[in-house]
Amino acid sequence: MFLYPEFDGDEKVLCRMDGTGAEMLMDISVFRLRKGKKKVFFDENKECVVLLIDGEIRIKTDGIDETAERHGLFDDMPTTVHVSRNTVLGIEALSECRFIYQATTNENMFEPKIYRKEDVIRTVSSEGLWENTAVRDVNTIFDYDNAPYSNLVIGEVLARQGRWWSYVPHSHPQPEVYYYEFERPEGFGACFIGEEAHTVKSGSVGMFEGGKTHVQVTAPGFPMYNVWMIRHLDGNPWTKTRIVDPRYYWLEKECTFVPKN
Repeated sequence: MFLYPEFDGDEKVLCRMDGTGAEMLMDISVFRLRKGKKKVFFDENKECVVLLIDGEIRIKTDGIDETAERHGLFDDMPTTVHVSRNTVLGIEALSECRFIYQATTNENMFEPKIYRKEDVIRTVSSEGLWENTAVRDVNTIFDYDNAPYSNLVIGEVLARQGRWWSYVPHSHPQPEVYYYEFERPEGFGACFIGEEAHTVKSGSVGMFEGGKTHVQVTAPGFPMYNVWMIRHLDGNPWTKTRIVDPRYYWLEKECTFVPKN
């Protein structure tokens, strides 16, 4: 499924466990707040994550009262806060800001955690392969390796202009959601879900059911920003395993992810 959602007030809903995109098993929204506005999140049954896209915010939750700022999707790292169910999380806009909210059911209780800029796991993938046509920078906030108690995964891809990414065409049993942005409003790209092609615009969202092959590309002149979010399945967490379309096995063996300086 590929959608072009719009803001309703301060919230743009990407998917809901009880509504659009229910098969993603996650609640995901983008929020934009004016300076001085506040948002409070609480759910007895759902863990939640807030990832700062841009602007400056104050984060308040159990044992945490910190400010965070981000200026530039491609030049600055995100700050992210993660809390368990039954925990109040408050976000106050210290300037005009935008952030991603991601939540899902999880019986586990855990201490709130802030992933600061220096905690981001930065890697570069496919550098030097295929004349560098699929090189991309990946920011992983947390996944099964560093947060096995969570049912969620969240990170970012910074796709360089004119490159393919999430390459080669692959799938996995766990559902995944991509949220796309460009620095310029006329920026565009394409997302392939199975054999269907969709135009990627700033603010659009791709939703990939378990087993659906996906891959995308961005136009020359337009680097693409993406937040990628995965929901572990009960008894089957996502552990970086990809199921490659058999037609592209010969390419997959060349793929690499290496730490970025």
